[in-house]
Amino acid sequence: MSFRREKYIEKGGPDGGDGGNGGSVHFVVDEALNTLVDFRFQPLYRAKNGRGGSGRNKTGAKGEDMMVRVPLGTTVIEEDTLETMGDLSEAGKTLLVAQGGWHGLGNTRFKSSTNRAPRKTTPGTPGEHRQLLLQLKLMADVGLLGMPNAGKSTLLSAVSASRPKIADYPFTTLEPKLGVVRVGEDRSFVMADIPGLIEGASQGAGLGIQFLRHLTRNRILLHLLDVQPLDMSDPLENLIKVQTELQKYSAALYSRPRWVVLTKLDLMSRDEGEVWVQNFRERLSVAGFEDLLLYAISSVDQSGLQRLTGDLMTVLENTRRELAEDPESEKQELEIQKAISADVLEQSRKQIADKHERRRQQNEDRQRADDEDGPEIIYSSE
Repeated sequence: MSFRREKYIEKGGPDGGDGGNGGSVHFVVDEALNTLVDFRFQPLYRAKNGRGGSGRNKTGAKGEDMMVRVPLGTTVIEEDTLETMGDLSEAGKTLLVAQGGWHGLGNTRFKSSTNRAPRKTTPGTPGEHRQLLLQLKLMADVGLLGMPNAGKSTLLSAVSASRPKIADYPFTTLEPKLGVVRVGEDRSFVMADIPGLIEGASQGAGLGIQFLRHLTRNRILLHLLDVQPLDMSDPLENLIKVQTELQKYSAALYSRPRWVVLTKLDLMSRDEGEVWVQNFRERLSVAGFEDLLLYAISSVDQSGLQRLTGDLMTVLENTRRELAEDPESEKQELEIQKAISADVLEQSRKQIADKHERRRQQNEDRQRADDEDGPEIIYSSE
């Protein structure tokens, strides 16, 4: 609120300017990023406030927008309502996640023929405040899944330039890894390796299913099986366990093409390996998995890798061509991706609900413990 006051000018009138709009918060895709780890150390982002108006009808400066960089493949979910705000799956795409407040009005706005000296102003509106859940889904064509120590990281290192950690104990891979597989000139695809699954992963056993969402964008899933597991377990039983966990997580994801890859064939002689693979193929048919393609490889001596990567490249090229030429196929693909995203979101709802329930239970236990201690009496000598 301001009035013009200058020498020799009587009744200068109102000259209070409007304020400036508050800045907004945007997410922008940065292809140079590949993790969301920055949000662990800086969880709060705030745009600049708008400046207040001043005399002589000067409008306040607009608050500067906050541009927050996120990796390609980030899904933004509002934590309170669990509604998906956007899926940042295109390079350079931006998403408005919190709108800045609207500016207040100065008293100049309220002058009229009957109110020559208005003393009325309006305050600016507050900007939006949101708590967001960010999920990163790796942009890969082929996904690797299987029990811990099944040879997923070794396969990735053998067919790409990626160098994931490899060791002789389970759960060597603690975070997803990506690698580019080059089959020939101008022929390549991206392969993703996620931490191993064990029975009960859907209930949180092992590393749980928190990394399965990285497979949701994959066209083909490779289920790797160790032919001689360290715990002497049956490879077919291991196959059934992981397939069951995958189906519990998302029926839509389970409908994706799944290929079975037998690994570490170098531990057997060539004749022994051929007999073992043939017997396992028959057991697959008896168990009801006759529709799964079966490959046998050794990442150590490179046997079977050229055939596997070549077939993967051929199928992916045909799929890309079909999606580009057939609108109906593209429509079906979008429906499948939507169904998978819905399943992933449902799992997120369960995780958030469990977190809130644990927090509520902890508060109740803490309050109960305080009540059991009884009142505290402090005696004074005065």
